[in-house]
Amino acid sequence: MSALLDIAGYSLDYRTRAGTLRVLDAVNLRIARGEVLGLVGESGSGKSSLAWAIMRHLPGNAHEAGGAILLDGADLLRMRPREVAALRGRRIGMVFQDPSTALNPTLTLGRQISETLAHHRGMTRAQAWQASLEALRHVELRDPEALMRRYPHEVSGGEKQRVVIATAFAARPELIIFDEPTTALDVITGARILALFQRLRAETGVGGLYISHDLALVSQVADRIAVIRRGQIVEQAAARSLFVSPGAEYTKALIEAVPRPERRLVADLPGTQVLVSVEEIGVTYGRRQWFGRRQVAGNRGISLSVHAGEILGVVGESGSGKSTLARALTGLTPFEGTIVQGGRRITAPAQMDRAYRSQVQIVFQHPDSSLNPRQRIGEILARPLRLFGGSPAEVPRLLEQVRLPASYATRFPHELSGGEKQRVAIARASAARPALIICDEITAALDVSVQRAVVDLLLALRREHGTAYLFITHDLNLVRQVAHRLAVMHRGALVDLLAVDAVGGAQAHPYTRALLGATPAPFA
Repeated sequence: MSALLDIAGYSLDYRTRAGTLRVLDAVNLRIARGEVLGLVGESGSGKSSLAWAIMRHLPGNAHEAGGAILLDGADLLRMRPREVAALRGRRIGMVFQDPSTALNPTLTLGRQISETLAHHRGMTRAQAWQASLEALRHVELRDPEALMRRYPHEVSGGEKQRVVIATAFAARPELIIFDEPTTALDVITGARILALFQRLRAETGVGGLYISHDLALVSQVADRIAVIRRGQIVEQAAARSLFVSPGAEYTKALIEAVPRPERRLVADLPGTQVLVSVEEIGVTYGRRQWFGRRQVAGNRGISLSVHAGEILGVVGESGSGKSTLARALTGLTPFEGTIVQGGRRITAPAQMDRAYRSQVQIVFQHPDSSLNPRQRIGEILARPLRLFGGSPAEVPRLLEQVRLPASYATRFPHELSGGEKQRVAIARASAARPALIICDEITAALDVSVQRAVVDLLLALRREHGTAYLFITHDLNLVRQVAHRLAVMHRGALVDLLAVDAVGGAQAHPYTRALLGATPAPFA
């Protein structure tokens, strides 16, 4: 087949204060018409930089050091800005990781889609509006007429991503770049988006570059896979053969790090002592409307317990109440019901004194939003030590405990990678030697090798200190590796609580089985 996209010897540098940084080095890739090429690699490997180079949307400090990017034989590097503008959307589309960044928050969804179609397909307003309705129906969105009148903040993440996909396909491009399109979505929504992509691809014959750090997912989507490391393509092969017999050591390491449920990382729970329990916990959020307030249930009558040294996994779709439960346990939101810890019955956040907080800590999904950007790492870690009876002199020990050099104490958060920042957040949470650490989607934004390193760190801390974890995630493959029991939440309620090895059994709730069925099987 003739090449739709041909990247030949392409190199890209970024000019920084510290000097020139090469981010892509002599990259060679080809995508045939109708073919989907998966591009996998760790964070910082150059995946997204390559996408932006194809889209001709590089930052001002970028310098293209050589090579060519050919679309149907025409070199994109030699095109004038007006030619590039005509190309984007019409011949090359893009679907982003976070649809919120791709949609204008000040415009209705209908206006955004219809203006795109009017521009790229030369339609009148009325034609573009009708074509937009058909595009939304085609991606299986309910009530597209109402959706067209809504703003981005008024729809869910999955709905936003469907709108972005509908817009990309409706412009009828020859190539679509997918940059981590399901990373921010829960497993069921992600599975639906992937099924939608597969159907639209079959109907349109569009070519695709599918960028992801999820190797299990890419193995189900792509015809061929290219592995990139530090800006260089280290291996390319058909999807099936790459995972069966990888050639490069780096590829082997990535595949080895992929979570597989059959490879359990923890032994059976030795004890039955209850550490923390919740009884009939309920959380409601108020939403202002024209007349009064409407109450929305975040949690409804949740009762469960965590045992000493246990890893209890909590799974469910976005909006199921997982993080709401975490916020109730840490006093970040008012709640109804009772939390029992150390013989004490707590019915309000105000009753969570320093003794409670020293025993129950939390690590959030995004360390960038939980670490003070104006404080050095040493200051961030010294604060909980002072609060809970320790000494700032213990900061080096905390850093070494999470496998970071003691010299990192003088750095600011922005000087660390995502995985390193998450290690700092774990160190801060463990400063008081808590009995329970709540991990709220802490590996969701990490690539597979960094994720494995963070999980190994948590397990090492558990072996050393007996720490228990409430492990909130949407990655069922990962949680089945590390958890003893699984709590399954749906629409604010606890619908299942069972041993991990019983997840696929007949006694599991139908929703649990639906989650399991939507989870990509590694290299199946």
